[in-house]
Amino acid sequence: MSTLKKVLAQKIDEHRPRTTKLLKEHGDVKVSDVTIAQVIGGARGVRCLVTDTSYLDPMEGIRFRGKTIPETFEALPKVPGSDYPYVEGFWYFILTGDVPTLEQAQEVAADFKARSEVPSYVWDVLRAMSPDTHPMTMFSTAILSMQRESVFAKKYREGLSKMELWDPMYEDCCNLMAKLPTIGAFIYRHKFKNGDIVAPDPKLDLGGNFAHMMGIDHPYDDVARMYFILHSDHESGNVSAHAIHLVGSALSDCYYALSAGINGLAGPLHGLANEEVLRWTQNFMEKLGDKEPTEDVVKDALWETLNSGQVIPGYGHAVLRKTDPRYTSQREFCLKNLPDYPLFKVISMIYKVAPGVLQEQGKAKNPWPNVDAQSGVIQWYYGVTDYSFYTVLFGIGRAIGTLANLTWSRALGYPIERPKSLTTAMLEDIAKGK
Repeated sequence: MSTLKKVLAQKIDEHRPRTTKLLKEHGDVKVSDVTIAQVIGGARGVRCLVTDTSYLDPMEGIRFRGKTIPETFEALPKVPGSDYPYVEGFWYFILTGDVPTLEQAQEVAADFKARSEVPSYVWDVLRAMSPDTHPMTMFSTAILSMQRESVFAKKYREGLSKMELWDPMYEDCCNLMAKLPTIGAFIYRHKFKNGDIVAPDPKLDLGGNFAHMMGIDHPYDDVARMYFILHSDHESGNVSAHAIHLVGSALSDCYYALSAGINGLAGPLHGLANEEVLRWTQNFMEKLGDKEPTEDVVKDALWETLNSGQVIPGYGHAVLRKTDPRYTSQREFCLKNLPDYPLFKVISMIYKVAPGVLQEQGKAKNPWPNVDAQSGVIQWYYGVTDYSFYTVLFGIGRAIGTLANLTWSRALGYPIERPKSLTTAMLEDIAKGK
């Protein structure tokens, strides 16, 4: 048994009594009241999920296992010669809450390599799809096609104690996580590079190997490491994470669950936002023409956008009330690696001007940029100029946190999700005090 799995088993044994005690001794304690607006409005802000892998604080941003993004990057062991940590080390951390040593991160990297070979039938399935198929459809289909490999489904059919369900789920999640970068890179090369597939390099870590298979030189390997970690987890309330949690709660294996989450991530209101931001910014640059993007020029252009009834994509967030730390992390990368890139310079000037404009307008609860305001610029700079592929990158990262959370859901025996609905007439009666 690997070090990670031994530590995880110990953590599970230590955590289970906490959940049992909460249910037995404090199950009737109220957490919050629900309003009609929340009932109609997609349960926004209703505190009714448990996610120990991450927490989204309105003022601090995302915390992974209690650590802020800068703390996470600082604590985790770095890939030799890289400014960024092993994604495999982050997997250890998000599963256990413990910061791994360099040796432990490299042990997970070796384990992933041993699990990373993708069944040949997956390539057959992808090659059989229509050339105009969206990359997210291909990604979701590839994941779902591997469901026949599920250890969890096999063990469940054979009969397994509820307390042991986490073990085959862990194996499935590791198997799937190890294969996702190869599948993502294949989709990119197959669809956008005339099928010129780059074989994996077994000497490289997950991030480095992904960049290699994409056919993009250093420092794109650091982009991959940074991007996958930043997009890994966001509590369980967002669509992709919640879909995975929901489907998994029916004791569906992680292939079914992750495919469902990827389908949710493909929605314009979720994972496609970075594509929208980049397209809007490029149109914004075209309108500027030969004008230098000074503060006054950008300010006038932003007001023109708002006065026409449009929004400024990439600004605002459902929970955050400050600049998204994921935006800040990517901005720091850009300042170091592409400070004079025209598209980044425009993004930077918008960042300088937009919050003040939005505050003056007075409609935005959060006038600060989110992660999507920056991420597409980096991909474009390194030659990944096909918008439709961006969400696949997002999906590889999002799998890390959601699959870890799915493992813990099985370890703690969380039940099937089954919220209760009301009719509109019932809500009207409640509103009248009946």
